[in-house]
Amino acid sequence: MNTNTALLFRSPLKREDFRTGLLCLLPSAVIVFIFIIFPIFFSLFLSVHEWSILTSEMDFIGLGNFDRMIHSKEFWNTLKNTFVYTMGVVPVGAAASLGLALLLNRKVLASGFFRTAYFLPVITSTIAVAIVWFWIFDTNNGLLNIIIRKFGGTGIPWLSSSKYAMLSIIIVTIWKNAGYHMIILLAGLKAIPDEYYEAAQIDGASAVQKFFSITLPMISPALVFVLITNTIFSFQAFGQIYTMTGGGPSQSTSVIVYYLYQRAFEFQEMGYASAVAWVIFVILLLLTLLQLRLQRKDL
Repeated sequence: MNTNTALLFRSPLKREDFRTGLLCLLPSAVIVFIFIIFPIFFSLFLSVHEWSILTSEMDFIGLGNFDRMIHSKEFWNTLKNTFVYTMGVVPVGAAASLGLALLLNRKVLASGFFRTAYFLPVITSTIAVAIVWFWIFDTNNGLLNIIIRKFGGTGIPWLSSSKYAMLSIIIVTIWKNAGYHMIILLAGLKAIPDEYYEAAQIDGASAVQKFFSITLPMISPALVFVLITNTIFSFQAFGQIYTMTGGGPSQSTSVIVYYLYQRAFEFQEMGYASAVAWVIFVILLLLTLLQLRLQRKDL
């Protein structure tokens, strides 16, 4: 026990402050334990058991859930869909957010209005956004197909065709989240000293050279943060898929979290769903570590 700790427990006043602090922390600690720590360990416990949420009986099956997962074509299909969705959302979304941030970093009229307008979809409920876009993408009476027909085109089955359904979900997700990542990247752009650009201007650097030599390296921490968080958000996609396509058509938009939801709450396979959840955790952990490692190499 060090000197400060010894003094803490020796002084009655210090001990009273310590007890008061613990008492103030207790409600938050209880909430964290009930809603975070306990569910994590309970899901790990469930992952090696077979249990229906409607019964109290649990059968220990070891790695049986994981073995079933490995041999499930439906699981691999949803995992493939998740990676397709992620590869569509993350790079394109980051590029779109960076483009918006670069535009708003300039001194333009009513820039505050445009920042607010771009950020509004972020604070809008995912379900509300999905419902609006569901009607926009409607094959017969959707706004998008009405515009296409006005110009002589043919209506596209955006949500009822496996060819276009995933693309539609990707578009909605990018539109909704672009404002959040734009704010982060805009903050990174604002932190770049003007002296760097002035020195590059004196050396005769073009706008493209300035971007790749100054802007991109300077905002790389913010950009890596955007890529990591966007990857995590993409692997957690659920609301827009549940509302707009229900995983269809022909399971073409069924992603890993929607698959987990079906197994847990439609088929009451809580043990198997918990195993899927831990696979998602491991995948996200590996992807995050990979992105951080690539960032260190770039630096």
